[in-house]
Amino acid sequence: MRFEKGHKENTRRRIVDVASKRFRADGAAASGLAGIMTEAGLTNGAFYAHFDSKEALVKEAMVTALAHQRENLEQDRNEEHDFESVIRNYLNIDHMLGRETGCPSAALLPEIGRQPEMTRAAYEDELSKFTEVLSSRLPASVIASRKEISTAIFGLMVGTLQIARAVSTPETASSILEGGVQAALLLARS
Repeated sequence: MRFEKGHKENTRRRIVDVASKRFRADGAAASGLAGIMTEAGLTNGAFYAHFDSKEALVKEAMVTALAHQRENLEQDRNEEHDFESVIRNYLNIDHMLGRETGCPSAALLPEIGRQPEMTRAAYEDELSKFTEVLSSRLPASVIASRKEISTAIFGLMVGTLQIARAVSTPETASSILEGGVQAALLLARS
């Protein structure tokens, strides 16, 4: 059976999109290929026409999600949103609750650290690109480079989101998120 041009690329993208959401929602280790392929509307056997292994899918899904996050940050910059708006767009209840479409770092860092070097290197590359865009929003600093500060701010944001997701009451989560906003702004002004 012949497929129209672009079918394989579209199918691969659909698999990556489904996997990216499943990995962020449930974790990469807990997300089975059978469930991902079923949700993508495909058979298990179709997986290997697109990927050599689950690790290859984890890498691509994570890189794609990080690149999308960077593109959103670039759009915020182009629309001239101030730095506080950028921080508040990340540290908010909707993002906290929307794990499957949220930050891949906040959802997957412990698992990324256990991935093969190739996946960790791809994460590092995308992280560098993201923090470079974030650093362009910062004023000059006398204590550290913009890149170092933007990396520290992003680490603070990720950790704050993770802690807010771990508590049981919405009031506590909101307080944690606001504390993270204030700490990130303080660090940005340093």
